[in-house]
Amino acid sequence: MEKNTNEILLKNVALLSKQSQQEVDMMPAVEVPLPSVVQVEQIVSLVKSIIFPDYFNKRQSDESIRSYYIGVHMEELFGLLVKQIAHGLQFCEDCEEMTTKQETYREAERLAVEFINELPEIKRVLYTDVQAMFDNDPAATNYGEVIFCYPVVNTMIHYRIAHKLFELRVPVIPRIITEQAHSETGIDIHPGATIGEYFAIDHGTGVVIGETCIIGNHVTLYQGVTLGAKSFKYDENGNMLNVPRHPIIEDNVTVYSNASILGRITIGHHSVIGGNIWVTNDVPPYSRIQQSKAVDASFSGGLGI
Repeated sequence: MEKNTNEILLKNVALLSKQSQQEVDMMPAVEVPLPSVVQVEQIVSLVKSIIFPDYFNKRQSDESIRSYYIGVHMEELFGLLVKQIAHGLQFCEDCEEMTTKQETYREAERLAVEFINELPEIKRVLYTDVQAMFDNDPAATNYGEVIFCYPVVNTMIHYRIAHKLFELRVPVIPRIITEQAHSETGIDIHPGATIGEYFAIDHGTGVVIGETCIIGNHVTLYQGVTLGAKSFKYDENGNMLNVPRHPIIEDNVTVYSNASILGRITIGHHSVIGGNIWVTNDVPPYSRIQQSKAVDASFSGGLGI
């Protein structure tokens, strides 16, 4: 390696080793390890093994053996949860009482216990999502195909975990979890969104569900659907306000591909929203919203274009 090359490498190492003021401002004040993206994914993998043990572990017909393996996973899950929640808590803006490492880990342990206590309910709801996908897709030949292959199942495992942690006010970790699913499946669900039982997304790529969305039971979305914000509100200082700004989708609604439903509007129960539609006003129950029919017009010699 030439001397000039060495000098360039060393110079840039020195420059990049110095913390800029912007870098300092963006980092938490407490000097503890940051959350590990790898270990957060391990948390999701362990929950998956606990909730779908026969699919993601060796199938065990003996309940005592099954209990042993779930217990081993549960112990590992608890340890990872405490560690990663503690690392995430340094981003908490309302946690002034946690001034020591000991207090932070004590709070992380409390939150980890609360999360694990919710696992039976998370499992129950996830199985309703599997049922919804099976019932809504004639191409599904069995439940195993849905659990192993359908991106919505992977997405909803991530979302249901992240949403519970979001409800427990755990910072950062929920967003890491849902963005991992987003990267894998192309389905972008904010952990703050509220989604009911028997939720199905067919195909899924390009679906976006915003933070303040409220979705009822037995709702089906198709690929490319956006449940987003139409506009944003600001305070007197020009700062964006985090207020409800995404749609409310009531029970038994179907939204077809590439529809955009924007703003704090309500789509009434038992409605069907057709594909490629822009919806920005409330829709009453039992509605059928679709595109206008195409106009068949003939042109000759370039006229009318």
